[in-house]
Amino acid sequence: MRSTKRSIMRTAFGAAAVTTVAISLAGCAGSGGDAEGDNTFTILQYENPDTAQGQGWQLALEIFKEKHPDVEVDFQTTSFDAMRQNAKITLTGNDVPDVIEFNKGNADGGQLAAQGLLAPLTDAVEEYGWDEKITGSMQAFAKYDEQGLAGSGDWYGIPNIGEYVMFYYNKDLFGQAGITEEPTDLAEFEAAMDKLLAAGITPISSSAATSQGFNQMWVWYSLVSAGANRESIDDFMFLREPVDFSASPWGDGAEKFQEWIDKGYVGTELGGLNFEQATVNFLSGEKAMLIWNQGEFARIREQAPFEWGYFTLPGANMQMGSSGHLWGVPANATNKELAYDWIDITLSEEVQNKIGQLGGLPLAGDASTIEDDLTREYTERFNELLEADTLSFYPDYPVPGFLDFIQSGMQAMSNGNMTAEEWTADLQEFYDEGREIALAG
Repeated sequence: MRSTKRSIMRTAFGAAAVTTVAISLAGCAGSGGDAEGDNTFTILQYENPDTAQGQGWQLALEIFKEKHPDVEVDFQTTSFDAMRQNAKITLTGNDVPDVIEFNKGNADGGQLAAQGLLAPLTDAVEEYGWDEKITGSMQAFAKYDEQGLAGSGDWYGIPNIGEYVMFYYNKDLFGQAGITEEPTDLAEFEAAMDKLLAAGITPISSSAATSQGFNQMWVWYSLVSAGANRESIDDFMFLREPVDFSASPWGDGAEKFQEWIDKGYVGTELGGLNFEQATVNFLSGEKAMLIWNQGEFARIREQAPFEWGYFTLPGANMQMGSSGHLWGVPANATNKELAYDWIDITLSEEVQNKIGQLGGLPLAGDASTIEDDLTREYTERFNELLEADTLSFYPDYPVPGFLDFIQSGMQAMSNGNMTAEEWTADLQEFYDEGREIALAG
């Protein structure tokens, strides 16, 4: 099984390398401009209209149309996966959107920036003062250097929200298992999950499908983050220093993850489940907890038929979280000035506070204006993590093909076909190869 998995991982990396070449060729396309402009302004994004961001964009759209009554707006919606897979095609040539939402990280946004498919936004950032709204670690994945590595260089994307990962929990099921208080450290958390199992309740609703099976990846990386510090995360994320995945926090996190799988904390038969099914299983009252970020906050608040709460991984040094997805301007866009205005509107107080009221963690909003106590506390917790600089980002950012690779590994571990030691060995090989290619430019 191990040799077969290595073959799969090498194939995944090879596919990523081909993608890089394709983007490089696409980057040779002719440049566009906005000298004469176009009366149609095209926005391409992938937020669900029911989410906090999606509703924020609708308000931004109203403001934009009122400000530019003579401009026809073509507001297009795609999916996250479709945007990732088709980005190089979408951004090549002269018939491109004027502003797009895209995924951050070296593996996605970094490649698009390095190959000339995105316009640098540094001048617009200074003109509009966006760097005064997007501060600290929230800037990290908005900037890319000439090699497409995050953390420095020009601005190529503008986030609107922050993200952090937590455990949503069903208070009714906790009560049935005799758990009366939220755990405050990892030992208490595991003791609570043992009580849930003893009561016949699966503690965590998870998923490990090779596509859209994000939950197990987030459990694993949360356990890595629990023992990490800023330096170890930044070395990994920004390719600064070599990483030994057999050592702490990586080796410890993988061992703990395998332990959680073996104990049944995350359920069974996860290989065919995606994150939507994991969410549905939680909302149906079948599972006690769901690991997710703010993306499901509004939905859980609206749909959960039980009392619920949330907490970040107890006792962890670092917590999974980052800036949100990015607005960017294609290099060949014909309406760049309108694109800058659109981005500025999405960062306006009116839109940001709307997103905040709905639990969307705005980067330029005022938490004190949030009327709902749970939503305000949830936002204030994010602000605490941001101020303390304890967000560990997401694990799939550093090298091309990493998301598919990690999800394959998560499925293999969840199915019992790969051990923690084998996982970290494969992770070492894939990451090192990707790091070498990235640093070579």
